Parts: sequence; structure tokens; C-alpha cells
Amino acid sequence: MQLMKGEKEQILSCVDEVLSNSTKEKEELIPILQKVQARLGYLPALAMEKIADGTNVPAADVYGLATFYNQFRLNPPGEHEVKVCLGTACYMVGGDITLESFERRMEIKEGETTSDRRYSLERVACVGCCTMAPVVVVDDEVEGKVTPTRVDGIMLELEGKSNNTDANDSSKVDQDTESKDDSDREEGEQK
Repeated sequence: MQLMKGEKEQILSCVDEVLSNSTKEKEELIPILQKVQARLGYLPALAMEKIADGTNVPAADVYGLATFYNQFRLNPPGEHEVKVCLGTACYMVGGDITLESFERRMEIKEGETTSDRRYSLERVACVGCCTMAPVVVVDDEVEGKVTPTRVDGIMLELEGKSNNTDANDSSKVDQDTESKDDSDREEGEQK
């Protein structure tokens, strides 16, 4: 995934700070990865390379560790996080079909984030809501009995939220501009 503007500097600064507060020993590799992920939300390749350099551990070993443990994510979280349960109950009633529906709708695979970083898609082992299977957790809200048709509805809701956020952001800019224009006019009238 391509880094966004200013993200490279943020990653390098974060890793430098974490490494400066550690002994840089191989035994500290997992806690270092955890701290970097806690700050950045994921482990970008650049961070893992910098950690490898700072700890004198081969980059392949750092990457191997990050991919071995499922606590680490290699893609940034999306603005909207979708987690599809594939525990036994959910799987038995179509959780895999639900996951495939989200993959088609988002045009990404499980474990990925869309290029605009609006959506990320993950599979989880069990949400603990087996009577509502198949279950999906969308931005920490549990959705039950999710069929492929319901996937379309969920995505439309998320797109509406994203569009409202964009509209609110642009209307805020418009309001700020109007307020500035009003204050400029008032200053002109006073002169």
C-alpha cells in the first residue's frame, strides 16, 4: 500500500522514538513491534525495515515474526473496519459467503484495506454472538444474520456515512470561508 503524504516522516519518527526507549536486543523485538503498531495502527514495511536496522536483526526475521503472530497487521486500518466472523457457527450458515460478498463489494481481499483507506476487511475467529450467525462487526457494531443482500445494505450505509463526513468537512470549510468573508466586510464597513 502506498504511503500517504507525510506518513513516511511519521513512521520514521515513531520507530526512532520506540527504539530510543528500548535496549534494541533481539528479545525485545515483539514489544518493539507492538509499540510501533500501537502508535501507527499497523506495521508498514518501512517501519519493519527501520526496526531491522535498529536491532541488527535481518529484515526477513522481523517480517517473519510480524506475519507469524496474528496480533500484527501489515495494512493500515480503514476509516470503517469490517470484521467477518468465521467461527464454527458463522461458517456453517454462510460466513464464508458473507466474506466473499464483502470482498467483491470492496474490491479487496480479507486482510486488506482499500486504496483510499475508507474500508478494511478482516476475518475473526468468533465474536461470541453465535445465535445471530453469520455475524459481522462493522465499526464495533455487531450485525447479525448478514446475507449477501445485507452486505450491500451495510456498504450503502457506510458509503452514506463517508459521504456525510465529506459533506460536513466541505460545509465546515464553506462556513469558515463565509465567516471570514463576513468579518472582512464588517472591517471594510468600519473604515
